[in-house]
Amino acid sequence: MSSVLIVGSTALDSIKTPVAENPRMLGGSASHAAIAASYFSLVRMVGVVGEDFPKSYLQLYKRRRIDLEGLQIVPGKTFHWSGEYEANMNNRRTLATELGVFENFTPALPVSYQGTAFVLLANIAPSLQHHVLDQTLRPKFVVADTMDLWLNIALADLLKLLKRVDGFVLNDSEAQQLTQEDNVFNALRKIHQLGPKFVIVKQGSHGSILSSPEGIFLCPAYPVRNLVDPTGAGDSFVGAMMGYLSTARGSIEKNIRQAMAYGSVVASFCCEGCGVTRTARLTRAQIESRMKELRELTRF
Repeated sequence: MSSVLIVGSTALDSIKTPVAENPRMLGGSASHAAIAASYFSLVRMVGVVGEDFPKSYLQLYKRRRIDLEGLQIVPGKTFHWSGEYEANMNNRRTLATELGVFENFTPALPVSYQGTAFVLLANIAPSLQHHVLDQTLRPKFVVADTMDLWLNIALADLLKLLKRVDGFVLNDSEAQQLTQEDNVFNALRKIHQLGPKFVIVKQGSHGSILSSPEGIFLCPAYPVRNLVDPTGAGDSFVGAMMGYLSTARGSIEKNIRQAMAYGSVVASFCCEGCGVTRTARLTRAQIESRMKELRELTRF
């Protein structure tokens, strides 16, 4: 079975939404992406946690067959983020950020990870994403995710990174900030000029847009009827997408649209529970059932 390498943050999240409040749940970009990808492929995860990281969360990773050789457990406290969502859950505010051991995190790839063909650089500092790429051996497909923070404080590093990756994922406001274009299609064209062959703009409940050598693709979002917590939905989307791509036969161009649809479906499950609680207890049959629904919803 093929593997996907996922490098990002591993955190404890304390999240309050209008319908739920849970302290110190398993979170972080690597956690959400790795669990989502694990329904399609073997996952090699690289991150860092402190000595306070619950053993039950380590067991959860193992139940999902996530390889933890690259997970560093070091003295200190695990990265902790606390946030609160507004009534419509489109906006959230950060209440506290405690970096803990993540502040001095330097990703180190075990030798067994270095030849992994599919690499997801989940949302961490671009300098760390560069450091990961320096340790890989000619991967087939590399995708980087980002956030507005890095556009504000590490733009030069991010621009250099875009010349080294095959795919780039960001949301619509970040695309506008990066390109100074209000029109998303003009923004996509400008991002291609920075390097990536595949560019995906996430639009939350409105789905996502892909620009690639095959043209534009509009990927719908699966309609979530019971929204509990949207944290990690974007990471789940790209994680499931990469997991599917790593095992699909044929070219990236042939499979990426289907992969995005699977990402949309897994992200919808993520939104139906707090943290990873819903995503971690799925079955592949449930994913396929929802994929069938999504096809019917978008067929004409």
